[in-house]
Amino acid sequence: MNVAVVTVGDELLAGRTTDTNATWLCERLADRGATVERVTTVPDRIADIARVVNEYRAEYDAVIVTGGLGPTHDDVTMEGIAAALGRSLEEHEDALAWLEEDGYSRAALTEGTAHLPEGARALHNEAGVAPGAALEGVYVLPGVPTEMRAMFESIKSEFSGTPTHVVEVVADEPESALLDRLEEVRERFDVSVGSYPGESVRLTVESTDEETAEAAASWLREHVETR
Repeated sequence: MNVAVVTVGDELLAGRTTDTNATWLCERLADRGATVERVTTVPDRIADIARVVNEYRAEYDAVIVTGGLGPTHDDVTMEGIAAALGRSLEEHEDALAWLEEDGYSRAALTEGTAHLPEGARALHNEAGVAPGAALEGVYVLPGVPTEMRAMFESIKSEFSGTPTHVVEVVADEPESALLDRLEEVRERFDVSVGSYPGESVRLTVESTDEETAEAAASWLREHVETR
């Protein structure tokens, strides 16, 4: 399953808020065997949200959008999703019922709180107020990390694939000196290899077969200088 992640917010692009949501989602999706092929941040603009979501839903099995949910002036994500899918925004009865169960009367809710694209499945916000939505392979989640994580947990079974096994080897050699061994381990084993330099070089060996990943990592440990 191939997935694109879209995070929405002017504050992300300005650097005022760190985008922890994308990292968390990528980790959780990888754990389930889904492959994240795009992570994109867009501003709080309906046209930008609609354009990116339209492009990605044509290319990937699912698009997860986080941020910009709610009734305030800069919460325009639902409008962007509705525009992308050619739907109108409508008050969603299931979302209203959940909010009432959580102690929010309809009269007390700000106008627009439960407005979702026509035909969308409402996603209950167990840790907050603004509901999420799912429609045509697009999943819309809140931007508040605690709310986003709780909502993703409720739909995680809808994301699947073949889990990969990753084994790490830390090499105490310059990255440029390792090229021959990195090429050879790929030739010997059906694995992909990542190389991440820093104070030392962190090598990752990845395969859908756990034994293959472990065997390749063992070979590397025997043929590179390790800490």
